Amino acid sequence: MTETSAADTAANREIIREAFEAWQEGTSAVTDVFAPDMVWRIEGHSAASKEYGSKQQFIDEVLAPFGARFTASEPFRPVTIRSVHADGDTVIVIWDGRGIANDGEPYENSYAWIMRLREGMVVDGTAFYDSISFNDLWARVQPR
Repeated sequence: MTETSAADTAANREIIREAFEAWQEGTSAVTDVFAPDMVWRIEGHSAASKEYGSKQQFIDEVLAPFGARFTASEPFRPVTIRSVHADGDTVIVIWDGRGIANDGEPYENSYAWIMRLREGMVVDGTAFYDSISFNDLWARVQPR
């Protein structure tokens, strides 16, 4: 690994770590590091599993309706960032999220996000999570 490659890897890891910590603290949205032309995939068989061709499509079809299923006082956020791994332009985050849904019930899920960065922004992402828990929330709770 070259000196530049090691520096790029460390910078990419730090960008994503800081974005997750800000999201966890409620001071910034993780989408701040998503490039407008980003492609995002949700793997598996959840109600949201497919490829999204842009940041805006991903926000409109998944993130906004997902977030609207939670109370304003206890929105969904990362509660534990288990690990952040980086290799070159790829960063992987293993994390647990939690929020209180509009029906008063907690929603908890564990995630693995694999993101490729270009010039400090996520341009490609893939998410893995428990589809059964997600589908239950998606069907049970209406967005506010």
